[in-house]
Amino acid sequence: MAVLRIGLTGGIASGKSTIARMFAELGVPVIDTDVIAHELVRPGEPALAAIIAGFGPEFLTADGALDRGRLRERIFSNAADRRRLEDILHPRIEAATLAASAHAGGPYQLLVVPLLIETGFERHVDRVLVVDCPEALQRERLMQRDSPGSPEDADRALAAQLTRKERLRRADDVIVNDGGLDTARARVQELHDRYLAQARARN
Repeated sequence: MAVLRIGLTGGIASGKSTIARMFAELGVPVIDTDVIAHELVRPGEPALAAIIAGFGPEFLTADGALDRGRLRERIFSNAADRRRLEDILHPRIEAATLAASAHAGGPYQLLVVPLLIETGFERHVDRVLVVDCPEALQRERLMQRDSPGSPEDADRALAAQLTRKERLRRADDVIVNDGGLDTARARVQELHDRYLAQARARN
């Protein structure tokens, strides 16, 4: 029987990586599509060549790597360009993620997919786990992370994503990550125990 897959998603700067690390500390195989995406656009990879062919050589750094900051600025200000980038990357990310899942084992797996709902990847998971926090906190974290980020940049990044209301509507489970790490860790443990029980029930 196929392994139980939990799709972890959430808005930008909601703390998905923090929550994923907590699951990993419990021994859960974690497959992070951001990590996969970084590997796919390394120098020499076909995905990087496709991006440069579509967007231009100005999105390469002097050493031939992808200029992520410049590309991020471009796609957050242009919806058509964002969709064009997604058309290049998402089929490759999906295939690589499913291949990694097939070899990862575990009673259940956590697949970290920021655009899980937007890209339709939820069809590959058994449950959708949303990491949630107030938008004001997202904006604050985003400005700190992208320092010196501006409020306008943060607002553009937030506006480019699915609304918080829609994300929560599609969730099977929710972890509120508003700064209380002990509270979040307790919730992770609660869900871990539940997922283990669900995985055992499938077999």
